[in-house]
Amino acid sequence: MYDVFIKLGVSALLGLIIGLERELKGKPVGLKTSLVISIVSCLLTMVSIESAYAFKKIDHITMDPMRLAAQIVSGIGFLGAGVILRRGNDSISGLTTAAIIWGAAGIGIAVGAGFFIEAISGLVLLILSVELIPYLFTFIGPRRLREKELILRLKIPYGQNATSIIEQIILKDIRVKNIRIKDLEGELVLLQASIHVSNKRIATDVYYDIQEIEGVKSIEVES
Repeated sequence: MYDVFIKLGVSALLGLIIGLERELKGKPVGLKTSLVISIVSCLLTMVSIESAYAFKKIDHITMDPMRLAAQIVSGIGFLGAGVILRRGNDSISGLTTAAIIWGAAGIGIAVGAGFFIEAISGLVLLILSVELIPYLFTFIGPRRLREKELILRLKIPYGQNATSIIEQIILKDIRVKNIRIKDLEGELVLLQASIHVSNKRIATDVYYDIQEIEGVKSIEVES
């Protein structure tokens, strides 16, 4: 009996750590969700293992002890899919959170099966992978990993040389890609682009840099 409470307690503690990491970042899957996933995954794994041996003793029925645990891995995918979002700028968000949901379930299964050291080791590596390694790559990784993407929207007068505007933006140490141009009312043109800047630069710095470019009537920078 005590073994059950120990496993559920350890699973709740590890799920709590995962949930705190998401909660501090303001992600849709936070503390409560991670706790539920870890605890219930642990519980179902224990039920799966215990029922397999219990039914074998009573009715001589052969069951896979990890049958329920296997279904947890499949079922958790539906929950993970719910946090993956496609934003208006065609970028995808929520993939890391979806993966962490899967990880929380895996840790719960490991604890439920009695693999405490493996579960704790997995949690440590998971947190390091999400928090520490990306931070290190901002200093020692390739340039692409040391940059962040922003969405830039400019309104320029109709007839203004858009190519010249883009060239001046590039001179501000800003990489430009996925350019979109659209005519607006009032003799204006919308120039929208995905831009890549150093992680150390904040959106307001980019705003003031582009504000210096002649011919730009309106600026919007989306982080």
